[in-house]
Amino acid sequence: MTNHDEAVAVRPLALAWVSRHLEVGERVVRTGALHGGITAEMRRLTIGTRDGGTRDLVLRTFVDVEHADDWLNREAGALTLLPGTGVPAPGLVDPTAAHCEYPSLLMTHLAGRTVLDDEGLETRVPLLARQLVAIHALRPTERPREYVALTTADTVVTPKGADAAVWASAIDVIRKPAPPCEGRFLHRDFHPGNVLFDVPPSRPAGARITGVVDWAATSWGPADLDVAHCCTNLALLHGPAWGLRFAEAYEEAGGVLATAASERLYWRVRDGLAFSEEVQLVSQPWREAGRTELTTRAVEERLDAYVTALMDALG
Repeated sequence: MTNHDEAVAVRPLALAWVSRHLEVGERVVRTGALHGGITAEMRRLTIGTRDGGTRDLVLRTFVDVEHADDWLNREAGALTLLPGTGVPAPGLVDPTAAHCEYPSLLMTHLAGRTVLDDEGLETRVPLLARQLVAIHALRPTERPREYVALTTADTVVTPKGADAAVWASAIDVIRKPAPPCEGRFLHRDFHPGNVLFDVPPSRPAGARITGVVDWAATSWGPADLDVAHCCTNLALLHGPAWGLRFAEAYEEAGGVLATAASERLYWRVRDGLAFSEEVQLVSQPWREAGRTELTTRAVEERLDAYVTALMDALG
C-alpha cells in the first residue's frame, strides 16, 4: 500500500477490517486524508480493482472522542434510512468495526468537494437552503434522539472588545426556556463544510450539490436550530449579512420557521453564542482549507458583529 502521507496510514486492525469488505482480487492501494472534520478522522481509500481500475471508499474513525460509539451508531442509523429519499448521502458499507482500534464506519465516496470561498456564494446559498428544506421534510419511521443544546448562559465567552451590553442582552435571551416547537428531522451540523459541490470551473453559477456528509449528530428538533447553525457558519465564513440571508433563503425555498421574532431570535442567538466557546476549534479547519485570513481573532470579530446584527434585527 502506498501512502501520500504516513500520518494518514490506516491502522492495522482497521485495514484488516476494510480488506474483509473488498471483493476478491481487490486491495487498498492508496490512502489520503480528507480535511475539514473536527470530531473524526476521515480517510479516502483508493481500492485497486481486479480489472486494473480503481474505486474509492471513505473510512471515518472516531479517535479519542467521548461517546464515540453513540456518534457512530447515530450516523449509521441516518445513513441506513437515507437511501431512496433523494437526499445525497454516502452509502453505508459497514458500521460495526468491532475489531478496529477505534470506533469506525466504512462508507462510499461521493463526488464533489467542499467550497468555502466567497466567490459564487450567491449561487450556493439557495442550493444549501433547498437541500436543508429537503432534509427537514424527511419523516423516518423511527425518530432519532431529541436535540441537545449544550451551551448555557454561564458558559458563553464574550469576545474581547465586544459590546458588553449587547452580549449581556444576548445571553439573557438564552436564559429563558426553549420555545415550544414542532419537531423535524435535523442534520444538526449542516453547514458548507459538510456539503459537497460540483462547480464547473468556467461556470460557477452552474454549481450543484453532490452530497451531504457527517450525519453523526442527527437529531429531532426545531427546524430553526438547523437553520441557525448554518446561519452562524455562513456569518463567520463570509460575513454577518450572509448569516441573515440564509434564513431568508430557507423560507424562500419553502422552509417554515418560527412565527414569532422572539422565537427566531432564541435559536439563532443560542447557536451563535455556542460558537463563542470554540472559535479556535472551528476556525482551524477553515484555515487548513485555504481560508488563511480567518484567524481566531478575525472569526471572533465576525461572531461579535453577527450577534450584534441578530440583536438589531430580531431583538
